[in-house]
Amino acid sequence: MSASRRALSIVGRISVDIAPLRESRPYRALWIGQLVSMVGRQITVVAVPYQVYQLTHSSFAVGALGFVQVVPLVAVSLAGGAVADRVDRRRLLLLTQVLLGGCSSLLAAGALLGTPPLGFVYAVTGAAAAVSAIDSPTRAAMIPNLVSRRQLPAAQMLNIALFQTSLIAGPALAGLVLSHAGLGAAYLIDVATFAAAVIALLMVPPQPPRGERREAPLAAIGRGLAFIARQPAVLGGFLIDLVAMIFGMRRALFPVLAATTFHAGAGGLGLLFAAPAVGAVAAALSSGWLSRRSRLGTVIVVSVAVWGASVAGFGLVSSLWPALALLAVGGAADTYSAVCRSTMLQTITPDELRGRLSSVYFMVVVGGPYLGDIEAGSVGSAVSPEASIVSGGAIVLLGTVAVAAGFPALLRYRQHPTTTEHRDTESR
Repeated sequence: MSASRRALSIVGRISVDIAPLRESRPYRALWIGQLVSMVGRQITVVAVPYQVYQLTHSSFAVGALGFVQVVPLVAVSLAGGAVADRVDRRRLLLLTQVLLGGCSSLLAAGALLGTPPLGFVYAVTGAAAAVSAIDSPTRAAMIPNLVSRRQLPAAQMLNIALFQTSLIAGPALAGLVLSHAGLGAAYLIDVATFAAAVIALLMVPPQPPRGERREAPLAAIGRGLAFIARQPAVLGGFLIDLVAMIFGMRRALFPVLAATTFHAGAGGLGLLFAAPAVGAVAAALSSGWLSRRSRLGTVIVVSVAVWGASVAGFGLVSSLWPALALLAVGGAADTYSAVCRSTMLQTITPDELRGRLSSVYFMVVVGGPYLGDIEAGSVGSAVSPEASIVSGGAIVLLGTVAVAAGFPALLRYRQHPTTTEHRDTESR
C-alpha cells in the first residue's frame, strides 16, 4: 500500500462517522435544526453572566446563577423524564421550544427596557433551566429510535460535535454582539433561532411511547432510579462526571478573569467560553476510533484525569492564549468522556426507560456545572480566582482515582458491538 493510501486509511479510521446524517432523514433534520438553535442559545449562556456581572461586579453573584438553575433543574428533571416516557416525544419537544423562546423574549424585553432587577434575571434563567430539564432528556431519549444501534456511538459523537460547535460559534458571536449591539440584540438572536428547531421537529415522525405499561408518576420515577442502582458502571460514570464538573468547571470566574487577569473585555470573555469547544470539536472530528473501542470505561477515566490536569494548569497561567490552549485540551478530554458515558447509558437502557434515565443523565451533566459555578464563585470570592481553579483541578485528579477504585465496574465496562436495529421503519 502506498504512503498516500495508508494516510487516507488512517484518516478514515479516526475521522468522525457521519453515517447517521446520511442514512436517517429524521435524525439529519433534528441535528441541523438543533445546531442553529443551539448557537442562539449559547449567545444567551454568555449574555446572562455578562449581564449579572455588569449589574453587580461580583463573581459570587455570577456563581449564584448556578444555584438558581440547578434547583429547578433537579426539581423538574426526574418528573420530566417520566413524562417523556409517557407522551409523544416530538410533541413535547415542540412545546419546550416555544417555552424556551418565551424565556429568551423576556430577557430581551428586560434588557431593551433598561436595567432589569437582578431577581428578574435570576427568575427567568431559572425558568429556562426548568424547561431545559424536560427538553434535553426528551431529545436524547428519541435519538436511539432514529438511528440503528450500531450507529448510536457515531450519533452520540455527532450530537456532541453539534453542541461543541455551538459553543464556539455562540460565544464568539456573543462577544461581538455584546460589544457592538448590546444585551437586547443578543437575546433577540436567541429568540429567532428557535424557529429552526421548530421547523426541524415538524420533519421528524411522531414519537409515541412504546409499551403498554402505565404506572403512577412516583412509581415510574422509582423504577428508573432502581434500574440505575443496579448498574454500577453507570453509577460510576455519573459520579466521576459530577466530580469533574463540580470541581473543574470554572466558567463563573470567566468574567472576572477576562476583566482583570487577562484584560481582554467582552471579546476575551467570548473566547474563554468558546475555547473548550474548540478542543471538543477537534476531538469530535477525530473520534472515529471510538466506534471501534470496546473499553469505554477506561476512556472515561483517562479523559477525566486529563480534564483535571488541564484545569489545574489553566489556573497557573496569566496570559490569555496559553489559558485558551489549556481550556481546549480540557474540552477535548471532556468530549471523549461524554460520548462514552452517553453511549454506555443508551446501550444499557431499554426504550421504555430512556426518558427517565436521560433525565438523570441530564441532571448530572448540567447540574454538575451549575454546582461548579456555585463552588467556583464562592471559593474565588473568598480566596482568589486562581486558587479556586488550581485547587479544583487537583480535587478532580484525586476524585478520579477514588471513583475508579470505588467502582471497578466502570473500568471493566466493555461495549459489545451489535447490529440490532432499534428504530421503526417509519423513523428511517
